[in-house]
Amino acid sequence: MAKSAKYTSRVADENGVIAWSDEENAIWKDLIARQLKAIEGKACDEYIAGLDLLQLPHDRIPQLGEVSKVLKSATGWQCEPVNALIGFGEFFKLLSERKFPVATFIRTREEFDYLQEPDIFHEIFGHCPLLTNQSFADYTQAYGQMGLNATKEQRVYLARLYWFTVEFGLLDTPKGLRVYGGGILSSPKETEHAVNNTGIRREPLNVLDVLRTPYRIDIIQPIYYTLNKVSNLDDIRKYEVSEIMDLVEKAKSLGLHEPLFERAAS
Repeated sequence: MAKSAKYTSRVADENGVIAWSDEENAIWKDLIARQLKAIEGKACDEYIAGLDLLQLPHDRIPQLGEVSKVLKSATGWQCEPVNALIGFGEFFKLLSERKFPVATFIRTREEFDYLQEPDIFHEIFGHCPLLTNQSFADYTQAYGQMGLNATKEQRVYLARLYWFTVEFGLLDTPKGLRVYGGGILSSPKETEHAVNNTGIRREPLNVLDVLRTPYRIDIIQPIYYTLNKVSNLDDIRKYEVSEIMDLVEKAKSLGLHEPLFERAAS
């Protein structure tokens, strides 16, 4: 997570307000209009309920205080402004304190369709609606607690658990496939791919398998792990930290699954 960042986060004034430019607000407006269409019939019910609660503005970037007010009332979470990229240590600490890190910048028109650095649209639109859901909120905090005292190597394995749940999680429901992962929900291409592409793998979530599954951040995903409903995350949350770490050690001893993608050029 602690790589060099292309973007610089905006700094709020003494009242916690960021003065976004007209162009930045216009980018938000265009992003949210496009993505609201993309997720129709594809986002999970729990996400839609959270979106209704947040009432995100469509014509401007929301202030973090506006979002935090709703999150605090619903589940005790709040948004925490951070630099564009932060290290694992800070990331785990913030989550363990029910503070969701939000980089206060928005992508440019040149990277409108995709960027590797998570911007405020990805964090607010992709993740914050589900932070109003008790199961998702509690799981995200528990995940932060898992990583607090983990070693650098253990955190690499734990990153896969976050990736295949919070970022790229799918639900296999009686209504069909539905999305709950923010990395999918904030991307029109990934949303369509995850739900409708018949040539990819979708497997029921098993924690040990997830810990052994390599991924790349710069491609459309070739595999997703599914739950039946968001509240199934409670089953993972109830693991003791020591039990999760035992699974990490088992994953290390068994080795990684064969990647379903070409390795990135070095």
